[in-house]
Amino acid sequence: MFNKDEFTGFESSLEEGMDLIVYHYGMENCKPSHSYGPALRDHFLLHYIISGSGTFEFDGQSYTLHENQGFLICPDIITYYEASSKDPWIYTWIGFRGIKAETFLKNIKLDRNNPVFNCKGDIVKNCFEKIRDSSNYKFGYELRLQGYLSILLSELTEQSGTSIAKGDGQKKSYIKKSIQFIETNYSRSISIESLANYIGLNKNYFSTIFSEILGIPPQEYLIKYRVNKACQLLINKDLTVGEISRSVGYGDPLVFSKTFKHIKGVSPKAYRQALLE
Repeated sequence: MFNKDEFTGFESSLEEGMDLIVYHYGMENCKPSHSYGPALRDHFLLHYIISGSGTFEFDGQSYTLHENQGFLICPDIITYYEASSKDPWIYTWIGFRGIKAETFLKNIKLDRNNPVFNCKGDIVKNCFEKIRDSSNYKFGYELRLQGYLSILLSELTEQSGTSIAKGDGQKKSYIKKSIQFIETNYSRSISIESLANYIGLNKNYFSTIFSEILGIPPQEYLIKYRVNKACQLLINKDLTVGEISRSVGYGDPLVFSKTFKHIKGVSPKAYRQALLE
């Protein structure tokens, strides 16, 4: 059985807008036919099987799983899982939520319809060990947990990427990566060439597949993303237009205002006035 000191809930420290929030974690050395459920959770729960085998069931589906496999429990779905009677599993888990949790899981191709994953190597196992060892730290505890959870999801994403089909599937993976880069770096100076280099593609080819998948060129997407972010900031009347301009990647407020009016049809100042009326 697990030790309660090896996992902790974070209900008291949840903050709106966090990418990932760890709820609890631990490890279970199951007895033969040990089971849990039927039950549902209000968060994501990722299990990884260290050894042995067992069965995971939900929505009328049954999966027999073993070492180096895992399964995802999604929020508000009734599930049941049971250890083998002959070779009971030892598994480790982490429960989490966050505004980007679902997106990160989709990058691994994990969701309600695809709850099972396979692993190779020791990196995933080591990540879970580091997560459990985090209880030994008194300061920066939650940051450490979030960090190791991010590394864990990153490794699962990397491993799942080996099965991405060429063609449209590969193109879409490039576009997803470029959008994530824009979302993270829109406040900085970004050129389409630097974005293509980050993805690892020729600039012209990158622009072609971006337009093919999303229907607009990458430069137009970047501009619209920045303007939409500016619209959110204009709600805060304590911020000047110049401050907002710099916050969304425009060093020249005049260029920003001209771009904003081209997209929204009104100046940033007029847009703010309409919001506050």
